[in-house]
Amino acid sequence: MFKPLAGLRVLDFTKVLAGPLCTQYLSDMGAEVIKVEPAEVGDETRRWPPFREGQGAVFLSVNRNKQSLAVDLKTAAGREIVHRLMPTIDIVVESYGTGVTERLAIDYATLKALKPDLIYCSISGFGRTGPRAGSLGYDVILQAFSGVMSLTGEKGGGPIRSPISPIDQTTGLHAFSGILAALLQRGSTGEGTQLEVSLFETAVGFLGYNLQSFWEKGVQPEKCGSGHESLCPYQAFEASDAPLMIGIANDNLWQRFCRAVGREDLIDDPRFRTNPDRVAHFAETVATVQAIVQTRPRDEWTALLTGLGVPCAPINSLQEMLDDPHTAARGIVLDYDHPTLGPMKSIAHPIVFNGAERSVRTAPPLHGEHTRRILAAAGYDADRIEELVAGAVIVG
Repeated sequence: MFKPLAGLRVLDFTKVLAGPLCTQYLSDMGAEVIKVEPAEVGDETRRWPPFREGQGAVFLSVNRNKQSLAVDLKTAAGREIVHRLMPTIDIVVESYGTGVTERLAIDYATLKALKPDLIYCSISGFGRTGPRAGSLGYDVILQAFSGVMSLTGEKGGGPIRSPISPIDQTTGLHAFSGILAALLQRGSTGEGTQLEVSLFETAVGFLGYNLQSFWEKGVQPEKCGSGHESLCPYQAFEASDAPLMIGIANDNLWQRFCRAVGREDLIDDPRFRTNPDRVAHFAETVATVQAIVQTRPRDEWTALLTGLGVPCAPINSLQEMLDDPHTAARGIVLDYDHPTLGPMKSIAHPIVFNGAERSVRTAPPLHGEHTRRILAAAGYDADRIEELVAGAVIVG
């Protein structure tokens, strides 16, 4: 297995989605990740439904291959545990509200003093500086604040949230890539790095080409549903039995489409000859294609057009995607056994190295599952561990 981060240790002070996804990817690449959770309740997604025997599905999705250390960082004894671990730690990832790490003595300055070459990544809603640095940020809040939500949905319709939490997940990816870059720098210079990512900047980063278009046109773009303001036809169409997506992104693809459907006359029609022509006659183009597509079933169109190199796809349900033979062939869905929940599934890190099969090393941890083991390895004797349990400093 490709485990380039084996030997590195990570303290994960994150919760919900962005941070846990980042640290899950670090663990997938071989790093030892210790998830530091509040002693009382743990990561809040443990209590987000739907549940499998009391375990939240969102938590299960982004916490494989980790150990759980349940500790009350509001106590001096709890903070001492983290400080004792620090000389063996390479990476810290945190997603507390601005100012909280300083109060808990797990901020960069404090921990760097204990581990000079530390790589320290902060994840926040709006960043650690600026007028909104103290504001909490969740994916949907940044979809709204950034303007992303003003672009989603059908023309004339109300605001629509993207349900896959793209800003949270991509912020986790930015954190992951930043940490890898910091590791490269440390390898060449011996120096650690403090880096930060925010949901706000991820959201604005998503809008790069939309904002470029906005600056050129000077007007708020209209919502375009499944379509695209710069390409046509490039949207969902209704076949005789079900919808499908057709993505004609250039004139060569348009010509292939016209020949495939027996409408060569459309190739030189001045309304449709080039993509700018088709965008200028958007409604006519869409209506013309819709009239053609509705004459046959979806699967006939997808087989015909895909075979001719015209991008198209059925608009699948989740189950249809999972049932497609391509999904199984790619090995993106992992099966594993959870010690208390039984057979489970997870989605693999979407990178394949050297053609190797991906797998789950360890199931998402129970709350505090590894607390005693971690403290014993850090030099705490059995009596002291029992005292910390009795004092509610740790759970395990």
